[in-house]
Amino acid sequence: VQLQASGGGLVQAGGSLRLSCAASGLTFSRYAVGWFRQAPGKEREFVAAIGLNGASTYYADSVKGRFTASRDNAKNTVYLRMNSLKPEDTADYYCAAGDNSVVVRTSARYWGQGTLVTVSS
Repeated sequence: VQLQASGGGLVQAGGSLRLSCAASGLTFSRYAVGWFRQAPGKEREFVAAIGLNGASTYYADSVKGRFTASRDNAKNTVYLRMNSLKPEDTADYYCAAGDNSVVVRTSARYWGQGTLVTVSS
């Protein structure tokens, strides 16, 4: 099983990025996917989760209204659209797959490598 996050980069505050999480080696449509981030010197935190068919989404309060998770099961890919980025959004962003959109937030089965997002002020 492999999850590969991509799409990170350097952006100015107020800007936007779209992260992608491409999965292989698993029946992607059977897994919820969560996005997490870890800033330097801080613990990893939950950002967003999306259910099996994309109908249900959940967000941390800190990103609600600014970030949107979506998925394309035909492409085995989940996306995280990030708008109105703030310097405090700077972190390594990771995707993870889990049994459902609740469980994935605390007990993901599979983790991908991170992609770095840097938001300059």
